[in-house]
Amino acid sequence: MLNKFCKMPLWECNRTLIRVAQGQEPAELVIRHARLISVTTHEILEDTDIAIACGRVAYVGIAPYTAEHCIGEKTRVIDAQGSLVAPGFMDGHIHVESSMVGVDEYARAVVPHGTTGIYWDPHELCNVTSLEGVAEVAKVAAKVPLKAMITTPSCVPAVPGFEDTGASVDAAGVEETMSWDGVVALGEMMNYPGILSCQDNAIEEVNATLKAGCTATGHYSVCETDRGLNAYIASGVSSCHESIRAEDVLAKLRLGMYAQIREGSAWQNLHDLAPAVTDGKIDTRLCNLVSDDNHPNTLVSDGHLDRILRMAVREGIDPVTAIQMVTINVATYFQVGEDMGSVTPGKCADLVFLEDLKDFRVTRTIIDGEVVAEDGKALFEAGGYVYPSWMTDTMHVSVKIDENTFHIPAVDADGKALSGDFATVRSMVVAPGSTITGSTEAQAPIVDGCLTADPSQDLLKTFVFERHHDTGTYAYGFVKGFGIHGALAQTVAHDAHNLLVVGDNDADMALAAKTLVECGGGEVAVQDGKILGLVKLPICGLMSPEHVEKVAADVDNIEAAWENMGCTMPSPFMTMGLLSLACIPSLRLTNRGYVDTDTFQFVPLVIDSEA
Repeated sequence: MLNKFCKMPLWECNRTLIRVAQGQEPAELVIRHARLISVTTHEILEDTDIAIACGRVAYVGIAPYTAEHCIGEKTRVIDAQGSLVAPGFMDGHIHVESSMVGVDEYARAVVPHGTTGIYWDPHELCNVTSLEGVAEVAKVAAKVPLKAMITTPSCVPAVPGFEDTGASVDAAGVEETMSWDGVVALGEMMNYPGILSCQDNAIEEVNATLKAGCTATGHYSVCETDRGLNAYIASGVSSCHESIRAEDVLAKLRLGMYAQIREGSAWQNLHDLAPAVTDGKIDTRLCNLVSDDNHPNTLVSDGHLDRILRMAVREGIDPVTAIQMVTINVATYFQVGEDMGSVTPGKCADLVFLEDLKDFRVTRTIIDGEVVAEDGKALFEAGGYVYPSWMTDTMHVSVKIDENTFHIPAVDADGKALSGDFATVRSMVVAPGSTITGSTEAQAPIVDGCLTADPSQDLLKTFVFERHHDTGTYAYGFVKGFGIHGALAQTVAHDAHNLLVVGDNDADMALAAKTLVECGGGEVAVQDGKILGLVKLPICGLMSPEHVEKVAADVDNIEAAWENMGCTMPSPFMTMGLLSLACIPSLRLTNRGYVDTDTFQFVPLVIDSEA
C-alpha cells in the first residue's frame, strides 16, 4: 500500500539519504545529544545524533558515533541536551468530531502534545453528510501538518433497519474510497451481527478493503471470546477497541487480533485492561493505546496520547512498552511500518522531544523534518475553513416542538390505555466511564393519562427526533443514572446523530430541543426555564468553527451545569450521546423506538404485567 502521508516516497529520495548518511551531502536538520527511545529494540540509546533530509531520517549516530559528518553550512542543528526523543505518537482509533472542532483545530490541539498521526474514522459526520462530507474534511486535514489518515466509515447506519440517519454507505462506496489519497483502512466494523451472519453488504465492505490491500478495523463489543470472536476475526477484521475486561484483551491477542486499549474522556478502560499486560509475560506487539473519543476540554487541559501514556505508566505498563503501543505497533498494524513508527534510517522524521518517561511532557514536535510545535504551542495556523452549506444546514426537524410534544401516552403495546398509578416500563441505565447501557424495569408514574419522569428514583424521560430528512419520526423511553433536574439535549447522538433530549419535565425539554433546532445543533443544558450551558455545533450538528480553546471553555461551562443539575459522571454528554447507539449492549433508543441490542429486536416501552 502506497503511503501518501510522507513528504515524498522513499524511492524519490533514497539517493539523497544515502549520500547524507555517508557525509557526501549535508543534512537539512541534525539533532545532537539525544537520548533516543528505540522502539525496535526496547532501549534508550544515550547520546544519539539524528540526521534528517527530505523529511526522512538519513542517519542515526549512536555513541560513540556522531552526525558531525552530516552537518553543512546550511544545516540546522538542534542540541537536544540529553532530552528524550521518541517517534511521533499515533492514535490508532479516533473520532475527531468528538473534539467538537474541525480537524485543523484538532491538529492545533494535539500536535503540541506529540501526536503526529491519527487513524480517523469520521463516521459521525458521515452519518450526517455521507462520503461527500468525508471528502470535504479531507481537504481541511490537508492544510495542517498532522497526518490525518482516514479509515472509511463502515457502518452508516451502524445497524441497518433500526434508525434513520442522514446518509448511508454501502460496499460500493467503500470500494470507491479505497482509491482516495486520504484513506488507509476501513473504519470500525460495528455491525458484528452482520459479519457473523455473513450479511452481504458487511462482508463485501471488508472484502473491498482487503482486495485493496488495506486494513479492516473492528468493534466487537460483546463479552464473548469463543465462536463469535473467532468468526469475526476470520472475516478479516483485525482489531478491536471495545474490550472492557482484561480477559477480552488476552483472548483477542491469542487469536491474533490487535487489542486497542482505550482511554478517552468518557470511555475509561485502561485501568481495567492494563493488568492483561503489566506482568511482562504477554508479548505486546499487538497492543495499541487509543483514545477513541476526546472532548475538547480534555485535549486542552490534559493532552492527548501523552495523557494516556502517563496513565499507562501509572497503571504499571513499562514506559518504553507504552511508547511502542503508540508508535511502531500502530504503524505495523496499518501497514506503514516501512515509513513510520520508529526513528531509523529511511523512516519519516516524525519526532517527539520529552522531558521524562513519567509525566511525558512534550517540548518539541517534528513532522516530516519540520518543527511544528514547541513548548506546548503549535507553530502553524488553523481555522477559517468555509464549509459548504450542506454541512452547516443539517437541522431538519419537522415536528412542532412544544411541551405537548414530550407527553408519553400511558398505553400498552396495542394502544390500550393503562389503568392505575404506575406502569412497568423498560428503562436504559447508564454508568460512569462505560459505553454499556444496561436495561432495567422501572415504575413510571401515570399522571393525566401520561407516563412521567420520577426524579425520586432518578427516572428521566428520553426522546429521539429524526433531524435529517423532515420525516417527523420520533420515539421515547426512559433512562436512569444521570441524576439531574432539568433537561439536556444534543445532536451528538451516536451514530445517526438525531436530536436527543433527556429530562424530568416537559417545559425544560421543549426549551432544550427548540434551542438546538434554532442554533443548528450542539449541546444544551436547561433548568427551570433557564439555559445553563450551550455549545453551538453548526457544522453537521457536531463541530464548531471556533478555536478549540473557546469550545473547550464552553464544554467546561456545560459540564459545570451538569454538575449543578445533579450529575457526577465524567464527560456526561459523551455518555448521553450513546443512548441511541444501536450496536452496543443492552438497550438503546433510536428515532424508531427501543432496540434490544443483545437480540437486535425492537421491544415495547411498556412491559405487559401478564407476560
